[in-house]
Amino acid sequence: MRGIADALHYDPATMPATSHPDLTTARRLPKVLLHEHLDGGLRVATLLALLRQRRLAAPADTEAALGAWFEARAHAGSLGEYLRGFGLTVAAMATPRALEQVAFEAAEDAALDGCVLAEFRIAPLLFEPFGVTGEAAVEAMIDGLARAQESIGIPCGLIVCAMRHHPAEAIARSAALALRYRQAGDLRDDVADGNGATGGLPRPGVIAFDLAGPEAGYPATAHADLLQRVLDGGMSLTLHAGEADAGHRVLEAARLGARRIGHGVRLVDLLHLPKGDDLLAELHERGVHLEICPTSNVHTGAAASLATHPIRALARAGVSLSFHTDNRLMSCTTMSAEAQGLVERAGFTWPELQRMGLAAAEASFLPAAARAQARAALQAWGDGTTV
Repeated sequence: MRGIADALHYDPATMPATSHPDLTTARRLPKVLLHEHLDGGLRVATLLALLRQRRLAAPADTEAALGAWFEARAHAGSLGEYLRGFGLTVAAMATPRALEQVAFEAAEDAALDGCVLAEFRIAPLLFEPFGVTGEAAVEAMIDGLARAQESIGIPCGLIVCAMRHHPAEAIARSAALALRYRQAGDLRDDVADGNGATGGLPRPGVIAFDLAGPEAGYPATAHADLLQRVLDGGMSLTLHAGEADAGHRVLEAARLGARRIGHGVRLVDLLHLPKGDDLLAELHERGVHLEICPTSNVHTGAAASLATHPIRALARAGVSLSFHTDNRLMSCTTMSAEAQGLVERAGFTWPELQRMGLAAAEASFLPAAARAQARAALQAWGDGTTV
């Protein structure tokens, strides 16, 4: 197994030749990243350095040992063990300078991994107990993404999460932050020319609002009025649903106005119900897209394995979906590794992954110019690939 540091930060142009055709193809495949938590995707070296700067205890004192610690948590078969790493990352990131660095590096790593569009998310109020206001956190992360977009050229944006088990007041403040820093302009209606050429991209900002955290016992319907105000304010919604709760939560989130669903794997349980076809038709009519995170789903117990992951059945049923990393650090993964795993263990073909990428580009909350750029890259890859 490759070391986690290598998995999280490599430059395909400088990587040695590999005899593994699937990994080579996975790295070359243009990828669209819609679901990645910034506090779950730090580079191991960055996390260790930040812990030392803040004089915080680390579970290991070398980069290799710390990477091994995360690998052990990922494969422990326990959601509690998996989540332990977030205590480290949130504390380590809790300065504006560190937040800016983490956001920049996340976008840089996405570009190096072959992503042609990237959206990142986080709950900014998690940093307030450490003295960083929600406003300062959002501004720092936007600065990091803006620097990456300008210097590297990868279109990117920020999704603000609220933790659904937090008090209603905190959830409302998170929504207000999302609206305050909403990216200027109508992100879904700007245009690119018919040849896929794009104009200059606007400075990154907040592109959507999300409810994350534990599902069971914390239904999104409890925040229906707030979610409607978010929509009325011109903000898009993507809600975590159908990961650790029943499949009907996916339909519930869609009816609340979410155009995208984080995970949504338990939707598979509805496919064989008497009205399953009607439910799928409703999702299609609403234009709902699932952001599925295969490796993370296995690590958190939402799926038994990649070979039996619900993504296969959902794709066959015609559900609009795509694959993502969720937490690169916690799950020791990359978008290339996800693509490779889906081909090797879940029975997907490269053209199928290409079509997922095109669907993800269409579902992105970024401006039309960014979406067109991503689609053009995927279509060019499809025209030139031999797989």
